[in-house]
Amino acid sequence: MELPVFKLERYFAHYEFKVRHLLCSSDCESVTVKDLLALEAGAGDALENLWLGYTESPGAPALRQEISRLYDTIGPDQVLVHSGAEEAIFLFMHATLSPGDHLIVHWPCYQSLYEVARSIGCEVTFWEAREEQGWSLDPDDLAAQIRPQTRAVIINTPHNPTGWLMPRDEFVRMNRMLDERGILLFSDEVYRESEYSADDRLPAACDLSHHAVSLGVMSKTYGLPGLRIGWIATGNPEIANRMAALKDYTTICNSGPSEFLAEIALRHRDALIRRNLEIITTNLTILDEFFQRHSTLFSWVRPTAGPIAFVHLTDGEVDAFCHELVNKKGVLLLPGNLYGDRGNHFRIGFGRRGMSAAVAALEQFVGSRNPNAPESSSLVE
Repeated sequence: MELPVFKLERYFAHYEFKVRHLLCSSDCESVTVKDLLALEAGAGDALENLWLGYTESPGAPALRQEISRLYDTIGPDQVLVHSGAEEAIFLFMHATLSPGDHLIVHWPCYQSLYEVARSIGCEVTFWEAREEQGWSLDPDDLAAQIRPQTRAVIINTPHNPTGWLMPRDEFVRMNRMLDERGILLFSDEVYRESEYSADDRLPAACDLSHHAVSLGVMSKTYGLPGLRIGWIATGNPEIANRMAALKDYTTICNSGPSEFLAEIALRHRDALIRRNLEIITTNLTILDEFFQRHSTLFSWVRPTAGPIAFVHLTDGEVDAFCHELVNKKGVLLLPGNLYGDRGNHFRIGFGRRGMSAAVAALEQFVGSRNPNAPESSSLVE
C-alpha cells in the first residue's frame, strides 16, 4: 500500500493554528468540556470518577445506544465506533475492496474517499458534481458508470465542499438502484442534521438498504472534533465484522473520556445543533451581502446544508489569491486544487463565530487589489 500526500491535511497542518482568521473550517463552533458537562446534571462527577482502563472495541454500549437513536432501523449492535471518521473510511475500504474492484466516487471530495481505494489497487471513476447544475449529481451518469466489477459507490451528502444536499427522491432512487445490483453504498453523512430546513433531511442510507453503510462523526454538525469520535452504522453484519477485526490493527479501542463526552453530547445534540445552525444562519447573511457587493469577483451556488461552500473566483488565479490573502491579511481560504478541482474555486467555512472580523479582513484585501471595489456598509455578527 502506497498513499500519496494528503494535500488538504498538509495545508491545514501548515496554516490552521497560525492564522488570525480561519475562514475555511469544515466544522461548526465547538464548546469547552465545562460547557458540555453543564448540559447534564451529575456529568462532571461522573467524568471525574470515570475508570481509565481499556474500553470496549466496538464502542461503549451507552454511546452506541445514543448513536443508534440517529437511525430508524439500526440497533446499538449495528454501530461500530472509531477514532474519527478517517479511521472508519480507511477500514471500510480495506474491509470491502480488493485489487481490481471498481469504485464510483462523488467528486469533488475528501481525498481519502478515493485514494485509499487506489492504494489497494482499485480503479476509481468520479461521479462529478457540476457547478452549472447547482453542484447536483446526475443519476443517469451513475447508471452509465456501473460495470460488472463495480464494488461500491461513495456518496457525500450534505456535501463537502459545496454544501449541496441530494433531493430525497434521487437519494432513494440511488439506494434502490445499487441495492438491486448488490453494489455497496458508503454514505458519508457527517453533515447530517445541519440542513437549514429539517424538512430537507434525508433518511440515513443504512435505513434504506442492507448494502449501505452510513458514516457519522462528532466533528462537523455538533462541533466536537477534539473528541475524535466517529462511527459507521449498517445492517450488514459481514461488513461490520470485517471492519471490527481490522480495527484490532489500528486503534483497537477508543478514548474512554471521549466516548463519555460524546454520549453526553448526543443526548443533548438538539441544543448543539440549534446553536450551530443559528451561527450558520447569521454568517450566511454576512456572506450573502459580501458576495452581492463583490459579484464581479466571486460567484457561488448558495449551499442548502452544512457550514461550507465552494466559491468561484471569476478574476485571477485562485491559488495565488489565497496565498496572497493569508500572507497579507491572515485570512485562510482553501484553494480548490487541494480537492483536484481545476475550476478556480475555493472553500469557505462559516460554522464558527468571528465571521465578521474575517470577512472584514477579506474585504480590505479585495479593496486593496481593486480600488473601485464597494465598501462594506456594515458587518455585524
